[in-house]
Amino acid sequence: MADDRDEDEVRDQHYDPGTDSDSDRLQIETRSIHAGQKPDEETGALMTPIYANSTYEQDAPGEHRGYEYSRTGNPTRTDLEANLASLENADYGRAFASGMASINTVLNLLESGDHVVTGNDVYGGTHRIFTQVYEEYDLEFSFVDMTDLEAIESAFREETELLWLETPTNPLMSIVDIEGAAEIAHENDAICAIDNTFATPYLQRPLELGADVVSHSLTKYLGGHSDVVGGALLTNDADLDERFGFYQNSVGATPGPFDCFLVLRGTKTLPVRMDRHCENARTIAGWLDDHPDVDRVFYPGLESHPGHEIAAEQMDDFGGMLSFELDATLEQASEVVSNTEVFTLAESLGGVESLIEQPAPMTHAAIPREERLEAGLTDGLVRVSVGIEHVDDLIGDLERAIDAALE
Repeated sequence: MADDRDEDEVRDQHYDPGTDSDSDRLQIETRSIHAGQKPDEETGALMTPIYANSTYEQDAPGEHRGYEYSRTGNPTRTDLEANLASLENADYGRAFASGMASINTVLNLLESGDHVVTGNDVYGGTHRIFTQVYEEYDLEFSFVDMTDLEAIESAFREETELLWLETPTNPLMSIVDIEGAAEIAHENDAICAIDNTFATPYLQRPLELGADVVSHSLTKYLGGHSDVVGGALLTNDADLDERFGFYQNSVGATPGPFDCFLVLRGTKTLPVRMDRHCENARTIAGWLDDHPDVDRVFYPGLESHPGHEIAAEQMDDFGGMLSFELDATLEQASEVVSNTEVFTLAESLGGVESLIEQPAPMTHAAIPREERLEAGLTDGLVRVSVGIEHVDDLIGDLERAIDAALE
C-alpha cells in the first residue's frame, strides 16, 4: 500500500504527554485526561472530535494524509489508542470492537497444534472461545490453578505458545504472581498475555512486571458508564503490535468513532472513579466477612485472602470487584440477586452503578457444572461490581436481600 505517511507517523503527531523519559513522565491522573489528545487545530475544540467517516480523500491514487478507510484507521481511534497506551506505560495500543475481539486477536497469533496454558477459573466468555471455537481448529488448552507457579510450570510443554492470565480472576478474585508467571512463559519461549480488566492500569500495569501483552474490555472500568462496548491490546513489542494491527484491519473487529469517543470520556475520570470503587468495596468486603450467612468473601484487600500479599505488591489498590459465597442453594442465591433495589441484577461490571449477578447461571453458564464446581464456582456464589453510590445504601440493600432470602 503506497502511503506518504504511515500509521506510526500519524500516531506520533498526537499529544502524548510525559512519555519522553521515565524521569519526566506525568502522573496517571494527568495522563488519563490529556494523553493522546490535543485541541483540534482548526477549531480549537478541546475534546477529540468524532470523525464519523468511512473513507478519506486522497491527494493522488495511493497517496493520502494518514487515513484512507476507517476500518484501517480513524483519528478518534488513534487518540484513544494513544491514551490507553500511555495509561499502561506501553509503546503501542490497538482498540477493538469488544474485549472478546481483543482476546480473539491474541489467539490469531497461534497455529494448529499450538498449546495454551490458562486459569481454571478464567472468565466464562474466554473459556467459551478457547473450548468451543479454537479447539475446533486443533488448539489445545490446559486449565490450571494460576495461583500455583509450580502448576503453571508443570502445564507447559513443547507446543505451548501462550500463557493467558487474569488477575484478579473472574469471579473468585484469585491473585496471580505476574512477575513469576511471566518468567515461566519466557523461559519456555511463550508469550505472556494478561487480561487486566478488573484492575485497570490505574491499579496494575502488567507490562512493568514482565507481561508481553495486556488485554482490556473497555466496556468495563475504562468506559465506566455502561454505555459502550470495546476492547484493547497494549504491548511494548513492535512485532506483536504490527501483527495485532494486521489482524485488526483484516478481521475488521474495530470500534466506531463514537465508541472511541465514549471511552476517551471515561478514561478522563478513571482515577477518581477507581478510588471510590476501591473504598466502597473494602467497606462492603469487611461487612460481608462478618455476616453469619456468608461462608467466604473473595476480595484481595482482606488480609485473610490467600493472595493478599502478592496483590499488595503488584497492585496500587484492590479494586471494586468482589464475590461472596452464601450458605445457600442455587435457588436461594438466585433470590438474593433478584431482590436487591440499589444493586442491579445484570452481567458486566465496572460502571458507576453497582451490579450483582450469580456466576453459575449467568456469566459462567458456559462452563460444565462439574468443572465449575471443581474450580470453586459454587451454586451459592454471588459476584458484585461495587459502584460509587453511598456505601451505607449498598450495605443496607445487600442486608435486606440476604435476610429476605435466607430467613
